[in-house]
Amino acid sequence: MVTAKIGIIGGSGLYKMEALENLQEIKLETPFGSPSDALMAGTINDIPVIFLARHGRNHHLLPSELPFRANIYAMKAMGVEYLISASAVGSLKAEIKPLDMVIPDQFIDRTKDRAATFFGEGLVAHIAFGDPICNNLAKTLKRAVADLNFTDSNLHEGGTYICMEGPAFSTKAESNLYRSWDASIIGMTNLTEAKLAREAEIAYATLALVTDYDCWHPDHDSVTVEMIIGNLQKNAVNAQKVIQETVKRLATNPPESSAHSALKYAILTPLDKAPQATKDKLAALLKKYL
Repeated sequence: MVTAKIGIIGGSGLYKMEALENLQEIKLETPFGSPSDALMAGTINDIPVIFLARHGRNHHLLPSELPFRANIYAMKAMGVEYLISASAVGSLKAEIKPLDMVIPDQFIDRTKDRAATFFGEGLVAHIAFGDPICNNLAKTLKRAVADLNFTDSNLHEGGTYICMEGPAFSTKAESNLYRSWDASIIGMTNLTEAKLAREAEIAYATLALVTDYDCWHPDHDSVTVEMIIGNLQKNAVNAQKVIQETVKRLATNPPESSAHSALKYAILTPLDKAPQATKDKLAALLKKYL
């Protein structure tokens, strides 16, 4: 099977990578069902990568419908060790403007309808998640953005991403509540991915692409789909440049990541006491511990 150490998940507006060459479409079934779409294996500047459109290439999946576990399990099964997640977000701070980029370092979970762990069914694990983003992967992203020197987009390092359930956008009361928590941006997908990536021992970082000011800003209309789509298209161009540059850097100098050993002390159930069916189901995650 095709393998690659670098994975890319493209969010709203980023349904394919123009720079991806030698494409091979892979339909992979996991113990958690099918991923959002076929995985696209290929190369960027001769570097193997795996790309997945988070919502499907035709954007047919709501955030709450995303097969998060299948998506991350498929990346793990294909050898991914570093996962770059591009994601459209709304801004909760005046200084974070539409078309800016944010590399958040924290999350707050406001979701309620999604599975966010691979474990259970007789096998218990509790990952450390105080620092939910791989700091070294985030640094690689930051350097890539800095070197590209965009004129239409500022980079904001760090900040808190509110992960809401959706699909409706926030009320003004909710938006102002999140601002009172000093949150920076809001989206509907990345926290769940980050939790599962950590359980899968994959280094994960978010490249958040700002489309709007959510609905709190007194001088801007409440967020509309039309507004978002226009900015999505502009963001997608910049995002692809950042990802290409980051891929080159990861191939040349892959950083160490504590995520790569996240399960070492996290599994509480003795593996010889865990149900064989569960161990078989999680084989891609557990193979180095069995």
